[in-house]
Amino acid sequence: MEVVLKDGERIEELFLGGAKIIQSENLYRFTSDAVLLTKFARAKKNEKVADFCSGSGIVGLHFYFLNKAAVKEVKLFELQAELAEMSERSVKLNGLEDIFGVYNLPVQEIGKEFNGYFSIILCNPPYEEEGKGEKNLSASDAIARHEGALTLEETVRVAALKLKYGGRFCIVHRADRLVDLLFYMRKYGVEPKRIRFAGAKGKTPYSVYAEGVKGGKPSVEIEPPFEN
Repeated sequence: MEVVLKDGERIEELFLGGAKIIQSENLYRFTSDAVLLTKFARAKKNEKVADFCSGSGIVGLHFYFLNKAAVKEVKLFELQAELAEMSERSVKLNGLEDIFGVYNLPVQEIGKEFNGYFSIILCNPPYEEEGKGEKNLSASDAIARHEGALTLEETVRVAALKLKYGGRFCIVHRADRLVDLLFYMRKYGVEPKRIRFAGAKGKTPYSVYAEGVKGGKPSVEIEPPFEN
């Protein structure tokens, strides 16, 4: 399907059965963390998927194209209006309007109609605590990278509310925030079940991927790391 590109935008191939995504040089661009998250997450039959902090829609789109036979529907939730609108055009570009829905709102304001709804929630959230990390960022990058609009605790709390019982929450975060992440997951009843680090071979991991199950029993598997 033909879509109109704005200044600074281009269409990029995802190398998954003809899948494409629109990216902008003026807005936050996805990183390898997002792609690895879709490879870490495991799809089951008839998945109802949510992508929190969806940005350009990369996680939701990539996960869908990796697991087309298993995915029933995907909802993208993004705070930034320009990114949400751009991801909506990417959905149209791939002819997926019947499967995808795009919502331009904060994660904290996702409606009650989605309480206990999703079988899996994927999230590549802001990594940096407010007041820390790089300062000279564009407005779009600052929202995507810093917790000013959404904290880690809020992310996990809302995920727990929107997951069905037995649903999974898959998230990528900075490796040095692992203790905070696992604390909040257990606090809100999303029991950590799988953990996988990522980093250069022989180097300290820089990111961590975690899966928790709503109502799951205590027992966690540490998987071999992704090596970048």
